[in-house]
Amino acid sequence: MAELEGVDRSFFASFEFIVQTMTTTGYGQDSDIWSHPLMFLFVAGTQISGIALGFFTLRLIIIPLFTGAEVNLDNRFTPKSDHVIICEYRRDSAVLLDELKQLGIEYVLISSSEENAKELSDQGYSVIHGSPQDATAFERAQIELARAVITDAGDANVNTILTIRSLDSEIDIITLTDDSDMRDILLETGADTVLSPHGVLGHRLAEKAVSSFKADLTDTIDLGGELEVTEVPIQHDNRLIGTRIRDSKIREETGANIIGAWIDGELQLPPNPDAIIRSNTVLLLTGAHDALEAFSEFTQPPRTFRRHERIIVAGQGEVGQAARALVAEEGLDAVTIDIEDDDGVDVVGDAGSEEVLKRAGIESAGAIIIGLPDDSASLLTTVMARSLNPDIEILARVSDTGTTRKALSGGADYVLSVPRVSARMVARELRGGDVLAPASQIRLIRVPATPLAGSTLAESGIYEKTGCRVIAIEDDSGLTNAVDPQRRFTGDERIVLVGSDEAVQQFRKRFDVSPIEPES
Repeated sequence: MAELEGVDRSFFASFEFIVQTMTTTGYGQDSDIWSHPLMFLFVAGTQISGIALGFFTLRLIIIPLFTGAEVNLDNRFTPKSDHVIICEYRRDSAVLLDELKQLGIEYVLISSSEENAKELSDQGYSVIHGSPQDATAFERAQIELARAVITDAGDANVNTILTIRSLDSEIDIITLTDDSDMRDILLETGADTVLSPHGVLGHRLAEKAVSSFKADLTDTIDLGGELEVTEVPIQHDNRLIGTRIRDSKIREETGANIIGAWIDGELQLPPNPDAIIRSNTVLLLTGAHDALEAFSEFTQPPRTFRRHERIIVAGQGEVGQAARALVAEEGLDAVTIDIEDDDGVDVVGDAGSEEVLKRAGIESAGAIIIGLPDDSASLLTTVMARSLNPDIEILARVSDTGTTRKALSGGADYVLSVPRVSARMVARELRGGDVLAPASQIRLIRVPATPLAGSTLAESGIYEKTGCRVIAIEDDSGLTNAVDPQRRFTGDERIVLVGSDEAVQQFRKRFDVSPIEPES
């Protein structure tokens, strides 16, 4: 300023200039004096350097200072009672935690991964960081007030169970394992219940595969008043394929009602009357048991298994072994594929290989159960199987819930995810509840009609607001599936709703109501 503009500035004025530069607040007191070109360049340089220094300080010093600060997740933990403690859950924790939240079950998850614990805590889940083999972790989780402990620690399950029993000899312990051979050992160690999700999933897939050769109904839930609900996947030789739902005449011919349908991986409640039933459609039906049996006979009469047909089981892990056992139990011909040569493996090789599938007889097989542990391999096998046999029934397991829709798009008829089945098994063990089965794709809940008092079903907007559908109403006179949209609720009724997991969660959040505990 003195050299270029002939104006002297004190030390304090110069200091203020620096502060104005760093805070980008402007130079009101000096800007009228500047006229020399070099002065303008000097000021511009200081402004650029101020921004650069500010960015450097923020990015390299300030942000790491705060993000690197240790977060004590226990400070986010609110006191609980009658809750469930979950240890080292390995099957997509969020799926299980959402399941428990929807059922109104309080929980605390103990995770040995600090990164995973923080990530889940930041998403709003109740999580603490600690080792399930450390007694202090359970003490921090208030085990003395808990109702049960769920452990899914793999090889560390035994250590975890012994740690829990050293603190509480009476608390209920539910253990998940991928190795059914460990069941007796885990029970002897102190577990009260041992769940094998892979075994249940394999059994369910095999059950669906052989259902076209049986007249028996599986996976129905009794709502009371002779009313039942079931899921029915439509197979390739079903007479309804290519028929619009409005033209199916299911109610007239059988007495069963279609209340929903999975069409191209999307749950429709109620289904679009103009929707066309295809080979990967899953119908959701309600009615008396006789009506549901009549539907099975009407759409696809049981047929005799022909010797040249077979069921292929791809993968001989826990899922494949459970599927193969059920197929053999039904007296049907099974061909197994696995990458490793072992007892019970008929064809050794990659199930995603055209040559291996042809050796297994894919072109004349009636169904293929894909129980591979890798989702990419499962999708490849699905697409390959469909290309080699357009009429084959394809039933697959996936390890990621997000892969379900991809598998359906790739040609699978029925898909189950390990995280969803595992979460349903745990929830069912903890509280029972209105779900069709651990491997079901929808949720069924019974809730009080208190929030609807004084309004009609049409006025409540349940379907429009949440995506759930009311399928039955229970009052002092009993349960009825004749749902009148103009019926005015008193608030003393109970209503039965069906919906996807997301829809049920939205209903509970919007109407602030909890499911009615099932009667024992």
